[in-house]
This record gives sequence, structure tokens and C-alpha cells, in this order.
Amino acid sequence: MTNKITQLFNIEYPVIQGGMIWVSGWKLASAVSNAGGLGLIGAGSMYPDVLREHIQKCKKATDKPFGVNVPMLYPDIEKIMDIIVEEGVKIVFTSAGNPKTWTSFLKEKGITVVHVVSSVKFALKAELAGVDAVVCEGFEAGGHNGREESTTFTLIPMVKDQVKIPVIAAGGIGSGRGVLAAMVLGADGVQIGSRFAATVESSAHDNFKDTIVKVKDGDTYVTLKELAPVRLVKNKFFNDVQALYQENPTAEDLKGLLGRARAKRGMFEGDLEEGELEIGQIAGIIHEIKPAKQVLDEIIKEYQDVKNNL
Repeated sequence: MTNKITQLFNIEYPVIQGGMIWVSGWKLASAVSNAGGLGLIGAGSMYPDVLREHIQKCKKATDKPFGVNVPMLYPDIEKIMDIIVEEGVKIVFTSAGNPKTWTSFLKEKGITVVHVVSSVKFALKAELAGVDAVVCEGFEAGGHNGREESTTFTLIPMVKDQVKIPVIAAGGIGSGRGVLAAMVLGADGVQIGSRFAATVESSAHDNFKDTIVKVKDGDTYVTLKELAPVRLVKNKFFNDVQALYQENPTAEDLKGLLGRARAKRGMFEGDLEEGELEIGQIAGIIHEIKPAKQVLDEIIKEYQDVKNNL
């Protein structure tokens, strides 16, 4: 499956594992990279020294390319970027911020930079900033979403028509069929989050993994748009948010209910009642927790089988 993305990252398959907070540690990233995809360490839930430890362990666990996903709203962003350079990381995915801020710095260090966008406008801005590729993430995705509410399969062809750099599809993709559909619409590669969250190597709590495989269509919903839109599993915390909305809350009221470390509480510590459980709509087709290599192998096989049978 040689194409622009496999060549850009020097990987076997154009499949990137999402750098999800509280889920994407060195075990998952190295497993995906060893299986032929591109594993990402999710820096968004890591203190700088913890990130350094994960990068070092990942380097020992794989001799294949891997990267780090960095939300640019991170409070210790300068320390994070310095660690990435010091540890010799060659691929960085940035999100939740202006790509101009760090792209030049990273590129000067010989690092391949990819930025996550949710609209044509931001894809063009990312290209202008000098990134090597963009991830176009649709509203189906888990976790934090763009405000535009564009779905993946409408966003991909619109972005593809406007930019010259490679386009990676994300949001609502978790099978070989989904990969093929994204490619037909113009994507050069795909980024998959939810399917890899429900793997043996994922650092998510077993309670959260068990919840993922039980999710059906309609069990997730995007809320907290006044703060940052986020797709959540409907649980007690979600219901508390919806109840507060009935009182016409201010952003401060919503922040007060959200509090601190709500996502850690849910996804990493396994509190299914009071925790924030972030997962994509594609969880409805995930029915089993498997090793990451098996997941990727099955995705590639299905992609090839469906393509051959068309």
C-alpha cells in the first residue's frame, strides 16, 4: 500500500493511530508501529517528565517510526516541544491551536509536522503554515471536535479539492470498509482512534474498554460546546450536564460542573458514573478487545478484500 502517507512516514500501511489522551501510551504506539502503521503517543494527558519516559520506552519497544500528538493548548508546551527535540522524535501531530506557532520550530529540527483540522479554512491555514500533511477530523470522532460539525465524508473531498499536501481522514473510521471509503473520497491515509482505544495495549481502564464494546448507535453525544465541543458516552456525568443546560447555565457554571481531571477519572481510572468517557460514534461496530496488531491486520485484510470484490 505505497502512497504519499506511507512514503511521508516510512511506514507499511497508511494507517495512523490516534494520539488520544489517557489511552495512547508507549505500549499502544509501539504495538501499532510494529504492526506496520504509525503509532502516536498522546502527550495531552502527560506531564513533561512522563512524556519523556513514554518516548524512551517506545524507542526501546520499536525500531519503526512513531510520533507524538501535542494539543497546543497544553500549559507546559515549551517543555513538551523541547523534550520531543531532545529525544529525537521525528514525527509530531499538533492540534487545538494555531499551526503557525510551532511548525517552523519543529521543521527546523527536521521533524515531520501534521496538523489536525475540522474545516477547509483551517486546512488551508495549516498548509500555509508549512505542515507536511493535515488530518481532517469529522464530527463523528470521539473526544474534542471542531465547532463546524462537518462530517468526515463531507469534509475530506472539500479539503482535498483545496490543498496540495496529503490529507488524512479521521472520525468514524474503524474498519477496512471505512478506510476504503475514505480513500475513494480522496484521503491519502486514515487516522483511527476509537478502534485502538479498545485494544489490549491501550492504557485505558478496563471499565472504559468494556464500555466501548457495549456502545451502540445513539449512545454518544457532543456536548459542552460553550467550552470545547466533546463527544461523550451518555452516563451520569453526561446526564448531569444535560440537566444543568435546562437552567440556562453560563460558561462558568459548566466549568464548575466539569471540574478538573474529569477525563482522567473516567477513561484512565474507570469511574463510569462521574468520569468523562470520550469515544467516537464508530464504537458501535467495536465488539471485542483485541491486540493492536490483530486490529490492524484485520483492517488491512478487510480493506483489500472489499476493494477486490467491488
